[in-house]
Amino acid sequence: MRNVVVILTCLLLISCKESVSSEDLKLLNGYWEIEEVVFPDGNRKSYSINTTVDYFQIDKNKGFRKKVQPRLNGTFMTSDDAESFEIVEKNDKFILIYKNELSQWEEEIKSLSNEKLVLASEAGVVYNYKRFEAILDNKSGKEE
Repeated sequence: MRNVVVILTCLLLISCKESVSSEDLKLLNGYWEIEEVVFPDGNRKSYSINTTVDYFQIDKNKGFRKKVQPRLNGTFMTSDDAESFEIVEKNDKFILIYKNELSQWEEEIKSLSNEKLVLASEAGVVYNYKRFEAILDNKSGKEE
């Protein structure tokens, strides 16, 4: 009986896997800072300090992503370079499909909330992001 309870608990945990809904997609908008990359072989690379963050902007099922550099005054330095994408739903999963003159690639949105974003590439590389927050001076309430 104990084994049955353990098996049922495991199945319940697996079935409660976090999924992304179409309503969640609007949460993608904004600035995201990479925290960790997990490679297919299990190796991990953590990022404690980032000089760039990813900015996502979507409207309906189309959008773009660009790298921006946060400045101490709360603004961002950016270029006109951006990667356009389309969001497609496949098998109850949301996929970002990027296309440019040179290549095409996809990333699956594994999870998405106000604070966390997880993307997985076709090659099995998993990118863990946190919502970017500007550094504030605690005494004055101003950005440092």
